[in-house]
Amino acid sequence: MKNVFRVIAAFSLVTVLALQTAVAGNDDRRGKAGATELLINPWARGAGWGSVNTACGRGLDAFYSNIAGLSFVQKTEIAYSNTMWMGGKSGLVSGASINAFGLAQRVGDQGVVAAYVMAMSFGDIPIQTENSPEAGSNGTFSPTYMNINVAYSHSFTPSIHGGAVIKVISESTDNITGSGVALDAGIQYVTGEDNELKFGISLKNIGPAMSFGGTGMSFTTVNDAGNNMTVEFRSAEMELPTCFNIGVSYDFLFNKWDQRLTLAGNFTSNAFLKDNFAAGFEYALLKMFQLRAGYVYQTDIFDVDNRTTANTGVCAGATVEIPLSKKGSNSIAIDYSYRSAYPMKGTHSIGATIKL
Repeated sequence: MKNVFRVIAAFSLVTVLALQTAVAGNDDRRGKAGATELLINPWARGAGWGSVNTACGRGLDAFYSNIAGLSFVQKTEIAYSNTMWMGGKSGLVSGASINAFGLAQRVGDQGVVAAYVMAMSFGDIPIQTENSPEAGSNGTFSPTYMNINVAYSHSFTPSIHGGAVIKVISESTDNITGSGVALDAGIQYVTGEDNELKFGISLKNIGPAMSFGGTGMSFTTVNDAGNNMTVEFRSAEMELPTCFNIGVSYDFLFNKWDQRLTLAGNFTSNAFLKDNFAAGFEYALLKMFQLRAGYVYQTDIFDVDNRTTANTGVCAGATVEIPLSKKGSNSIAIDYSYRSAYPMKGTHSIGATIKL
């Protein structure tokens, strides 16, 4: 009973903080956050239905949607995903790709610890300067975004699960680096005769502002007296892209061929972007095949002149999961997802998950 009260208190605290975050955004702040790669889902499974799984995300895939779902890892889980962002090398952004690798391990009967690394690269970009604006004449540079995440999730009761993530953020080129830290937290509640009804909330990217530094923020010049001097620019601070998610899902279970149809909905309140509304479904057959699709809506998404995102909302994906043991607890799964975009090309993700 004490654990239940603690979870209720934590749930109330997260909700209060989330509501404060939800009303903190305004039109004057939109587009002014840094580290916006934190708003990209690198996992193929969750991305396949618009990251609508705040209430029902499970395993390492829950790192993005709601870390509380990490508590459903049975023993050991290893996952890798590669994303060709907005078309990758064939898109308008040369070579933009995301790699994510994660490892989760159950500790005791109720807890799970996990870590994952997400790295985003943009290929080789030509260096162009004021004195030499010709592309290709000055070599290239390769920006890299990376965040390292460490998490713990706990099952307080069979119905109540919670977790938290600490993430270290790094953005760098050869001579400029920015770094920061952030916190995610989330809770899931499961109920029903067959645990078919699920609710979830998560608060993401809470942390201090970031700024850039390094030799790239300075230049050498000659003053009026003929002396060499170094001038250094100070980087403006960037707030992190805080957001609050609240979601619900319901499983329709069919005994024949072990079928399941999950319907899910999600609302995302962004402090620095337009709010998102998402809905999706996932169909599972024989616990081996899964199809999913979703749509993410925000204001003006149908208005080409006024919308503020290249993503056009349509998402789809599939999973093939092959059991490695007779009991079915060990398996390997291949995931694929597609996210539509315009005028850029769509985003493709492919990943694999091993459960031991």
